[in-house]
Amino acid sequence: MRTTASIISILSIAGVALAHDESKKTPAQVEAYRRQQESIYHCAPQIIKYNAERKAALQQVLGHAHPTDASTMFVGEALNLEQGETTALACKQTDDFVAKIKNNTCVLSPETTQGPYYHDRGHPIRQRMAELQLGLPFLMDIGVIDVKTCKPLENVLVDIWHANTTGHYAGHPDQAPELKWEGPAQSGKRKGLLSKYPRTEPEETWLRAAWPTNKNGVAQFSSIFPGYYTGRATHVHVKIHTKWEPHTNGTFTSGHMVHTGQFFVPDDINEVVDKIHPYTENPIKNLWGRTRNWADSLQIYQDSHENGYGPVFDLEFLGGVIQQGLLGSITVGVDLTNDFDPSEAWTP
Repeated sequence: MRTTASIISILSIAGVALAHDESKKTPAQVEAYRRQQESIYHCAPQIIKYNAERKAALQQVLGHAHPTDASTMFVGEALNLEQGETTALACKQTDDFVAKIKNNTCVLSPETTQGPYYHDRGHPIRQRMAELQLGLPFLMDIGVIDVKTCKPLENVLVDIWHANTTGHYAGHPDQAPELKWEGPAQSGKRKGLLSKYPRTEPEETWLRAAWPTNKNGVAQFSSIFPGYYTGRATHVHVKIHTKWEPHTNGTFTSGHMVHTGQFFVPDDINEVVDKIHPYTENPIKNLWGRTRNWADSLQIYQDSHENGYGPVFDLEFLGGVIQQGLLGSITVGVDLTNDFDPSEAWTP
């Protein structure tokens, strides 16, 4: 298996939130956005140590502890730097080192990537999110750092959701009757997509979960590898909340949201997973087929890779063969000054 390099998803949009269509922004806004992307490089030494410690600790967890127990992640001084290591990369590090960091970093535009299947009420606070859904075991290790201090963020809520093996989201099992024979859009921004499936099963919560980060800025989840649906590359949605109110039924409502994004997986892994049951039963397999990362209909995957950025899970086998499951690791950098509306309607 070819694993990807460690991935860092950085959101550093302080006062400017740039949409995918840069033509609608002034040159000054675009330039400010680009400067803020570059500014995260001062975190690179900390990020290198952060990822190295997480990977070492994960190997221990997989061998000796419950896979979703993050209580022993990291040694206490893992993120302390030697004197002088906080120098900005542009001034200190080699070109090769800068390229390695830049090629594994992304900036997403929060207000454009939520998707149509987010529920701003009813996401359970839990780590085990599969419920009775069948599929390839998939553990997610998500780290969150403050891009201004380069330090892990404790007690921020990582809120994720994704499709099942046949490309459906909990609560949205079927197309609207009047759209039963609808095909993918043939043009426009929605090219390749079907209309949103209505929410007809409001009690369903499978493959939806939220969990607070521990003292090391880590939240872990056990799930199944996500399936695909018409027009979209395989992905996992994420929101980061710094304030939330828990409810007695085990769910929450958000009080302050700083990030919305999507994580992806390498296409070569998608191709292998497609051959594993029940992914083989995807209803569009022989109709329209899988959408590859590079052909993502909403351009989210493509846009996130502009100038070498990309939010792709770093994958590891859980056992000797892929059928035993995968572990995906990723780090999200957030700007705590952001404040987005988690209930805002999404329009493609």
